[in-house]
Amino acid sequence: MQIRELKVPDAYEITPVVHGDSRGAFLEWYRADKLEEATGRHLDLRQANASVSAAGSIRGIHFADVPPSQAKWVFCPRGALLDVVVDIRVGSPTFGQWDSVLLDDVDRRAVFVTEGLGHAFVALEEGTTINYLCSATFSPGREHGINPLDPAIGIEWPTVGRDGSPFEPLLSAKDTAAPSLAQAEADGLLPQYDEVQAFLQSLRG
Repeated sequence: MQIRELKVPDAYEITPVVHGDSRGAFLEWYRADKLEEATGRHLDLRQANASVSAAGSIRGIHFADVPPSQAKWVFCPRGALLDVVVDIRVGSPTFGQWDSVLLDDVDRRAVFVTEGLGHAFVALEEGTTINYLCSATFSPGREHGINPLDPAIGIEWPTVGRDGSPFEPLLSAKDTAAPSLAQAEADGLLPQYDEVQAFLQSLRG
């Protein structure tokens, strides 16, 4: 298993070793010890989520108040998706920047998103399934969103699926109505970089 930090600090791409033969494939899609080696912190798992999405479905940009926020280990057991991490931490040197990783049922990569970052994805195939291992349970009053089509962030969302078929972006009413990054900052919804770093340091002991 290889773990690489993305250009958004505190977010990581995980590439497993996939062992395949005539029967299929085997891989370790989560390793707590490897995560601790790479990040210096323990992931206290509190909830596991799954979603199934039509091609073109965009979910996000989602984040939660810090503390405790919600770290996520994201894995795609079926289909394909472009997973996106956005730095929404006010005061961060990379504030407003984003990075992406292709997650699919071929290379079997995963993404680890630490507390205080924004997360989104778009499904590139019908019936794409995504699994999340989460560090905190869902708490509606602490959950927030930013419009994933905000031009100030400028995420380059794909418009064709894995098979080359074009699709239209599909957003929930909630994500469509979500504020821009600038409006979320003005409303005091975004986490502060220094506070997030102090919280992450506390997780490292």
